[in-house]
Amino acid sequence: MEKYVAYVSCYTQGSKVGIRVYDVDMEKGIFHEKDQVTISNSSYMTISHDRRVLYSITDSGVEAYRIKEDGTLETISEASINGMRGCYLSTDYRNRFLFVAGYHDGKITVLSLKPDGTIGEITDEVYHKGIGSVVDRNFRPHVNCVKMTRDNKYLLAADLGLDHTKVYQLDHEHGKLKMVDIIHSEQYSGPRHIKISKNGEFIYIIHESSKTVDVYHYYEVGDNPEFEKIQSISTLNDYHAGDSAASALNLSWDFRYLVCSNAGDNSVMIYSIDEKTGLLTKILCLPISGDYPKDAALFPDNRHLVSLNHENNTMTFFAVDIEKRTLVMNTKEIKIQQPNCIVFHRLV
Repeated sequence: MEKYVAYVSCYTQGSKVGIRVYDVDMEKGIFHEKDQVTISNSSYMTISHDRRVLYSITDSGVEAYRIKEDGTLETISEASINGMRGCYLSTDYRNRFLFVAGYHDGKITVLSLKPDGTIGEITDEVYHKGIGSVVDRNFRPHVNCVKMTRDNKYLLAADLGLDHTKVYQLDHEHGKLKMVDIIHSEQYSGPRHIKISKNGEFIYIIHESSKTVDVYHYYEVGDNPEFEKIQSISTLNDYHAGDSAASALNLSWDFRYLVCSNAGDNSVMIYSIDEKTGLLTKILCLPISGDYPKDAALFPDNRHLVSLNHENNTMTFFAVDIEKRTLVMNTKEIKIQQPNCIVFHRLV
């Protein structure tokens, strides 16, 4: 049987442990803690596409960890992003650049990566400008997610404050960004996170305020990217709690399902993905027995699900039956301080 570990990032108010490493019990659908990592306020993590290095946001910028054979982490480098603490990070598909999204300062930072995965110099810094919806916090740029298209040509940057996703062409030689398009979301929608289908043809953007996932067909006409909106689907049931906000967005390990979570409603939605059309179909939307599921993900077997409940400091675990459309709590919750993000990793 394949073995997995799970990395869970946390805020560290009153604690030094920002990342916890767990062995994943695939049969019982539970985690067993095996290691702790000292890092300040790990708000988001990502693993390089060659699966060798884990990168994390921290107060001082970004840190890199070599993933050892047993899944534990070894610090290999850190770097400043020359700005306020980031909220999201990702790499390009050749593992040559690291992109950091700045919610607080509306900035994208591009850093070079060395062949061993360590972090190099800043190659570009792009500040978003403009005025969004003049309500609550969404009146100025808030870059919430940065994600490369699977052909490794364009960086998509979701801006929650400006209600759109900017599209940048990446100069692979110099690590520079050039804006070439804008994907406009509905006003007051708040684009938050982006996921991309396995074949790279379909883009999924979740919107915090409108509680919707928009689906786009991505293709090129000549040397220009095109993004055709083909679906907008709610993250909630018809009956839901007021003052809800969409949060996490995750693809299943096999790319057959899309998972999102809802704060306020404190629920998780699972969609099936039509491989040919990219369209989503609701399977279930059920409560997660916690407060503010900041992240939620299916286990690699699609038979279990974990919810990271940020406000009441727990992880809750569920048995999932896709055919019966059920989600049943299958074990005790695990206490964990302000969890933010979960990443599964398969051991060799």
